[in-house]
Amino acid sequence: MNPRVEIFSKEIQAELYNILTYWKQHSPDTENGGFLGKIDNNGKVHTEAPKGGVLNTRILWTFSSAYNHLKDEESLLLADRAYVYLREHFRDPENDGLFWSVDYNGKPLSKRKQIYGQAFGIYGLSEYFIATGKEEALSFAKELFYLIEKHSFDAEKGGYFEAFSENWVLIDDLRLSEKDRNDPKTMNTHLHILEAYANLYKVWKDEDLKKQIRHLLAEVFQGKIIHPETRHLQLFFDKDWHTQSEAISYGHDIEAAWLLQEAAEILNEEEIIAVFRKLAVEIADASTEGIGEDGAFNHEFDPSDNHLDSHREWWVSAEGMVGFLNAFQLTGNPEYFEKVIKIWDFTKQNLLDKDQGEWFWGRFKDGTLMNNEDKIGFWKCPYHNARACMEIIHRLGKC
Repeated sequence: MNPRVEIFSKEIQAELYNILTYWKQHSPDTENGGFLGKIDNNGKVHTEAPKGGVLNTRILWTFSSAYNHLKDEESLLLADRAYVYLREHFRDPENDGLFWSVDYNGKPLSKRKQIYGQAFGIYGLSEYFIATGKEEALSFAKELFYLIEKHSFDAEKGGYFEAFSENWVLIDDLRLSEKDRNDPKTMNTHLHILEAYANLYKVWKDEDLKKQIRHLLAEVFQGKIIHPETRHLQLFFDKDWHTQSEAISYGHDIEAAWLLQEAAEILNEEEIIAVFRKLAVEIADASTEGIGEDGAFNHEFDPSDNHLDSHREWWVSAEGMVGFLNAFQLTGNPEYFEKVIKIWDFTKQNLLDKDQGEWFWGRFKDGTLMNNEDKIGFWKCPYHNARACMEIIHRLGKC
């Protein structure tokens, strides 16, 4: 192995250990069960914070995947904890599916059925099945697949609608958060449905599931979401797939670059694989427009008003390393590996919390911390950075 690659690999292995250790030590809610809903940037535990379904399912995926990679029994115990809490507290016993959030005691808080949340349930449950072989976990994942297909799939126009009431009626407020636009179809939800379906297909070779993965790849992403000229991902759509925003999310570009290819390879159809390997490089190239002088990504750019959101977020750096490493492995072009190293150097210097552990949410362009964000929270989880570490270790093992 190239000495430079070997040093990088060792640093990433050490960082994976650091991330997992932080979550093992700090995230379990030993008083109320499950996992804490919030630890702020200063390390303060918010014991009565709501617990998000996305956080719980991402913890389930992370520790299941960690066990699958490392055979670490402590990770398996935490995966078991996340699975039991998901089954006992987030699963809707009356209408099926997963609640969006529960309170700190585990009682339903928001009963809405956000498809993004159902998808992460499938993602976590399928990875947990790989770790444990528990058929009830696989059955739970299949149940969520059937619910998404029954209620959310748009048989007329293709793709999936965003959000439903607790009893699966399409609702007016479809947003994942107050920061988002209120549109019936989004790139973000479709990316994570695809990610989840592909992971489920690893363990369940169902023809209907295969058909929907193919639909998401060829008809939705290639046909509607990936801009035919710029290769950026278009983010928001009406029900008829008319784009509603010119905004560019550089983090989602580089994340999708490798996730779409991965889904195509799991599908295992040569023609689609060839298409999405080519697109992986093209989308990665498009994303480089967002890289600043420090080697890290600006967050977003909206051409409609020429507004650049220049802060740097932890998850974008994590996905950036994987996306550019993937492009390097596809092309052999060392410039992509240079981008990986520059992002990692930025991450080490600016995002790793060397005192308390884990990664800071992000920094503004002037270097100041985004101090009002969480270390653990509704949207702050170990999924992006732990996954990036595991993915890099796996890929460098092939170098």
